[in-house]
Amino acid sequence: MRFHLAFAIFCLLPLGAQASGESPFAPIPPLLAVPSLNAERYMGTWYEIAKYPNRFQKHCVGDTRAEYTLMPDNRVQVVNRCRLENGEFEVANGIARQVGGTNSPKLEVRFAPAWLSFIPAVWGDYWVIDIDDGYQLVAVSEPKRNYLWVLSRTPTVDTASYAALLSRLGAHGFDLNRLEVSSHGTNKNSLR
Repeated sequence: MRFHLAFAIFCLLPLGAQASGESPFAPIPPLLAVPSLNAERYMGTWYEIAKYPNRFQKHCVGDTRAEYTLMPDNRVQVVNRCRLENGEFEVANGIARQVGGTNSPKLEVRFAPAWLSFIPAVWGDYWVIDIDDGYQLVAVSEPKRNYLWVLSRTPTVDTASYAALLSRLGAHGFDLNRLEVSSHGTNKNSLR
């Protein structure tokens, strides 16, 4: 319940200033999403490997993942879950929609009730900013770089792929010192 409410609050809050660490003399260029996204290939389960810490996930201690299912109307059913300290799982259900054409890497997600969907503020940006050719490792953020998630098809990723992704994220103006590695099950580290 708290997880669901927190995601709803996230979607209602305006996104603030750009990522910390930017120099007033060298502004960070606007964030770019990948050129296109094959929505059907993107569907399925993604495990959180790392993230910028945020208020709505602060009670999650591990096993955080997202499941995406393409619906007949081309919207995406979103099911986010994480393990709490007491061992229980918390689940948040939402809906995503692509902004632009069917290959757009820019989506909007809402976890607020459907009857509020007419309010623009309940939709949060979800941009795919980096994805490998095999659709196995992805980075997701939003235009102001306040939020960042690294997701993988498996609970662990090899260190070389992760390091290469971090290098690209750093080149795109992300503060890598803010990135927090997630844990899955008994693993304390999602990297192998």
